[in-house]
Amino acid sequence: MWIRRMHSSSLSLAKVVPTNLKGKSKSSQQWLVRQLNDPYVEKAKMLNYRCRSAFKLLEIDQKYSIIKPGHTVIDCGASPGSWSQLAVQQSNANGSQSGKPRGMVIGVDLLQIHPIEHATMLGNTDFTKQESQDKIRTLLGDRPVDCVLSDMAPNATGVRSLDQENIITLCYSVLRFAILMSAPNASLLVKIWDNGEVPLLEKNMQKYYQQVKRIKPRASRSDSAENFILARGFVGMER
Repeated sequence: MWIRRMHSSSLSLAKVVPTNLKGKSKSSQQWLVRQLNDPYVEKAKMLNYRCRSAFKLLEIDQKYSIIKPGHTVIDCGASPGSWSQLAVQQSNANGSQSGKPRGMVIGVDLLQIHPIEHATMLGNTDFTKQESQDKIRTLLGDRPVDCVLSDMAPNATGVRSLDQENIITLCYSVLRFAILMSAPNASLLVKIWDNGEVPLLEKNMQKYYQQVKRIKPRASRSDSAENFILARGFVGMER
């Protein structure tokens, strides 16, 4: 598939020094310098992805094939939509892969999401609420879910222990949904921040999935605490 070859190519950029830093805080200056010198930001623009995070999912999918034509994908924390864009392509929800089954993509986020062709985007929607999950179930009809993605993260409070607790709570919300809605052999991918609760989360995932693995894609910035847990081979409620 042409898009895989194109994505795997390297991009060498000369370091850019921004000239419009006057009046900006030190943290804003650092963010701007980092953005301008981030090759994934430039590649996202070239390939019309809404943000650089598309390449985190792309790398994982290229290695583990978690989204295939015909798959039903739920994207939690979808805004601004780059993971849903990629899921549309890989699941063939857009019908671009002739002769292969067409998938379905549903994205949900607390923020408003601009529409994505061939996906259903639920903006201003709190995934953790029962009514939100009921809305997703209605959209699914009888279709089981083949892949649940979560790039969700709580708004940082500045209190490390509270932030870690909040992201673990989000992960368990996604895990419970996946357990109830997944097809056999389905996959689950959730974002985490390293903390003492992660091993227990992994252990609980192992009750329902054949393989559970912690991953840090190359597109995740080296100074970021984020990692991802990938669970594959959903086996259901009983093992």
